[in-house]
Amino acid sequence: MSVYLDHAATTPMRPEVLSAYVDALSVVGNPASIHNHGQRAKRMLEEARERVAATIGCEPVEVVFTGGGTEAINLAIKGLWWARQQDHVRPHLLVPGGEHHATVDSVQWLTRSEGAIAEWLPVDHHGRLNPEILREALQGTAGSAALTTAVWGNNEVGTVQPVAELAKIAAEYGVPFHVDAVAALGYLPLNFAESGASAMSISAHKIGGPVGIGALVLGRRATVVALQHGGGQQRGRSGTQDVAGAIAFAVAAEHAHAELETFPARLAHLRDELVEAVQAAVPEAVFRGAPAGEGRLPGNAHFTFPGCEGDSLLFLLDAMGVSASTGSACQAGVPETSHVLTAMGIPESQARGALRFTLGHGTTSEDIAALAEVLPGAYERARAAGLA
Repeated sequence: MSVYLDHAATTPMRPEVLSAYVDALSVVGNPASIHNHGQRAKRMLEEARERVAATIGCEPVEVVFTGGGTEAINLAIKGLWWARQQDHVRPHLLVPGGEHHATVDSVQWLTRSEGAIAEWLPVDHHGRLNPEILREALQGTAGSAALTTAVWGNNEVGTVQPVAELAKIAAEYGVPFHVDAVAALGYLPLNFAESGASAMSISAHKIGGPVGIGALVLGRRATVVALQHGGGQQRGRSGTQDVAGAIAFAVAAEHAHAELETFPARLAHLRDELVEAVQAAVPEAVFRGAPAGEGRLPGNAHFTFPGCEGDSLLFLLDAMGVSASTGSACQAGVPETSHVLTAMGIPESQARGALRFTLGHGTTSEDIAALAEVLPGAYERARAAGLA
């Protein structure tokens, strides 16, 4: 048995994307070169930029290709913060609890190394930020806020943030707003222009594209200081651009965009089926994050299982042919309690039993039935092992 329920980590590359990717890899030429080979590569690159832009409601010039979502988030947060210090000292960063580690670690690095001051905003028990809390924080920083940021759809518990409201409030105070849309791309209808955000991070491998290509959508009026310096090939980013990766990203984005009216609904139906199956198999399991249908990513089902370590349950399921995720960070082989769950007010003893199932293309009802069949036994063994 082989059941893959970890699409939030990465989802399989689409066959049509792989075909376009391989074809593009055979093209010779640096898009910065002025000879025919280089200009052919440049045309391919710029067409890919236009195609990606068309799927997310932005202008092509606003698409800055990166090496993935993590680089895009780092460029947004560090680059915007540095840019905002150039004419006036604005040390504050306003950040909700429970953000992705790319955001959390970037903010913490700025506080340690650059003198930034992080204001961690409380979220509710679903992981959602109340826009009025952001407003109060902006009022409290009295013009010293460099930027604010929020994840569009939480990668661990699936909760969707009220992005348009948050962006509108940030704009009222003249503060740039960055949104991490890595987990939301392909699962929610994204329109950068309508969102009101100053910058938005996305990644290809979450929608059936290759690993190693992402983008920071940087609004025309937004300015970032570069993380790395060189030829200045893009706004805020130097380095030879990945033509093949950009083309593969464009193909994946177009297919994801074309399926937005059907794919998320089908996935939500399967997600609800999985939630019901898990709760029937293990009645003690607690469903976490926003309720299904109330601002939640359609393919995300997150649970805590009382009395056991999520890692133990993960390994036992893996041995039975089911791939899932704890959703928690693991550094140097030492499991850590999910900072997302603790930000939601969940006690550590409960948060340690977390397990995340995420669905995608290829997920079937048979996969869910297979999970439900092996889950009770895995849970009993994990619970017998207890909390380490």
